[in-house]
Amino acid sequence: MLDDRSKLLLKALVERYIADGQPVGSRTLSKASGLELSPATIRNVMSDLEELGLIVSPHTSAGRIPTARGYRLFVDTMLTVQPQEFGAHSLAPDQPQRVISNAANLLSNLSQFVGVVMTPRRSSAFRHMEFLRLSERRVLVIIVSPDGDVQNRILFTEADYTQAQLVEAANFLNHHYVGLDIDQVRIRLQSEVESLRSEIAGLMAAAVKVNSEAMSQDQDEVVISGERNLLKLSDFSSDMGNLRRAFELFEQKAQIMRLLDIAGRAEGVRIYIGGESQVVPFEELSVVSAPYEVDGKVVGTLGVIGPTRMAYDRMIQIVDITAKLVSNALSHQK
Repeated sequence: MLDDRSKLLLKALVERYIADGQPVGSRTLSKASGLELSPATIRNVMSDLEELGLIVSPHTSAGRIPTARGYRLFVDTMLTVQPQEFGAHSLAPDQPQRVISNAANLLSNLSQFVGVVMTPRRSSAFRHMEFLRLSERRVLVIIVSPDGDVQNRILFTEADYTQAQLVEAANFLNHHYVGLDIDQVRIRLQSEVESLRSEIAGLMAAAVKVNSEAMSQDQDEVVISGERNLLKLSDFSSDMGNLRRAFELFEQKAQIMRLLDIAGRAEGVRIYIGGESQVVPFEELSVVSAPYEVDGKVVGTLGVIGPTRMAYDRMIQIVDITAKLVSNALSHQK
């Protein structure tokens, strides 16, 4: 456990480094902390903080900078968030995709970093399903979602079904499984397959699989805005390797999707600091995220991605405000 003096010095060091981007020396830290301590005393405390893995001395400087562990302690126990004025920002009720795109731009503009928004998770339940025989072993599956969206998928079957068999299978699905999540339907079909004619059961299982694949393919993953903002940051512009890895992360999107999915299971604003776990793959990046809702139900996550040297108090407010704006806009669509 750190004593009060060590906490004050660590807090001052992190705040000074976030503001200036330069390693903090003992003389600078003495002024920033407001503590009347000798340079020798401050050097001893900094040495203790370094042994605890909270700060580190870069090779080219006698000053210290925070580590991921130091940032985490600062964020969890020392960060104070003061209300800030960001102007009258709003997101008008509109088509979900437009709301999401506008939100990503807003996050990027306010933070001057990268704004990311996971698109709302769509329900995989269905309201109605039909099968239409196109030719031998080719069936058109028509899926109507609870909100009236119609999906058409071609199903290549192992057997050749008559239209009467297709009607029988559709009637069974519509009678017993309407409103259930596709994964629930799959589980129930597996347990009830013994009571169904094998050829009809195979058709329904194939239809459920193609429906599940259709839903996952239609998810537009994540909307990203402001990647070029990283070019302005000395944290990245001075190291092309870091910059290249960051842009590869944004291009692949898979790691961001996993991160936002994890963040969506938590309540309120969460901060993920690069280097402290595998959640954020690069030490130079941190993520501030929050879930957003539609009619009181969490359907997605949004956030800001920037350097670990970011003003976390400001980012928390930006992300929190934007999450509320998105929730309001999607819950009051025209």
